[in-house]
Amino acid sequence: MCRVDDPETRVVHAGLPAPVDGAPFLPGPVLAAPFHLRGDPELPTREGYARFTTPTWEAFEAAVGELEGGSTVLFPSGMAALSAALLSALRPGDVLVAPSDAYPGVRAVCHDHLEPIGVECRLVPTDEAAIRAALPGATAVWVESPSNPGLDVLDLAPLAADVHAAGAVLLVDNTLAGPLRVRPLELGADVSMLSASKQLTGHSDLVLGTVTVRDPVRLAALRAWRTTVGAIPGAVEAWLAHRSLATLGVRTARQEDTARALVAALRGREDVTDVRWPQVGPVVCFTLRDAATARAFLGHCRLVAEATSFGGVHSSAERRARWGTDAVAEGWIRLSVGVEATADVVADVLAALDLAG
Repeated sequence: MCRVDDPETRVVHAGLPAPVDGAPFLPGPVLAAPFHLRGDPELPTREGYARFTTPTWEAFEAAVGELEGGSTVLFPSGMAALSAALLSALRPGDVLVAPSDAYPGVRAVCHDHLEPIGVECRLVPTDEAAIRAALPGATAVWVESPSNPGLDVLDLAPLAADVHAAGAVLLVDNTLAGPLRVRPLELGADVSMLSASKQLTGHSDLVLGTVTVRDPVRLAALRAWRTTVGAIPGAVEAWLAHRSLATLGVRTARQEDTARALVAALRGREDVTDVRWPQVGPVVCFTLRDAATARAFLGHCRLVAEATSFGGVHSSAERRARWGTDAVAEGWIRLSVGVEATADVVADVLAALDLAG
């Protein structure tokens, strides 16, 4: 394991084994269900069967844990990760404070799974005053920073202190900023969750999620949850994620350079309003006149593909209101810049805006 100060160097080496002559930098995926297990094992054991753990998971978990500053548990999707973080920790009578304006999957877990078993869910905007007002009696607080799609940013350190003073724990969805820019556990959060499908792996070809913690009791609960419900990732997917992780630094740098240039260009146009970028990550949001203009803009893009995810090497965008899950304007565009040449991405967006009228 490499321990260096610069996270862009650390990300290249994170989770790799010590060098061995003739061995690859990153060992290939371990494709196995059972492993050799002689004698009578002491229970509980994590060894012997691939629903408990595999060397491939452990390598990627070590890499993400090094970046996040804790111990990581890998899941087969971001939804599996956030569900495990919430459902393994909350019991009847508990109170969860969660965003009313963030990823709709959190709201679905609240309404479909937590409230039916007697967990009170207080849904409030991604706003520090609103969150603090909802703290009395809370057991846990789930936040996104920056939020998706609003790109609102929270000051996590003082918020964590207030959450703890209220007797609750703080869980942070760190997907949009990512561990190279924000390390929630170092700012006082108890849990940091990532949809690894997005910028962490960055090639729009994997669906994975991670949860990182420092408390060994919480870590054991997450691993037990994964084993019991069978929410396990594939070895090939875990290996591909680890392979892709090494380029996170260079991908992020290019994407943020392009985002900065695009924001500057958009803010000079009269046909674009409410341009948002939180100064980190690949996502830029802006509003066009109406749904028809937004559809026309997306149809005229040549480099920017119409798709619903973000963080990949290919630039993509969508009219976010098409899903009906977010309180955004009909012409709201969520655009994720890729790693194409900055000038080309900016030119493509501006040309499509011109043609959209």
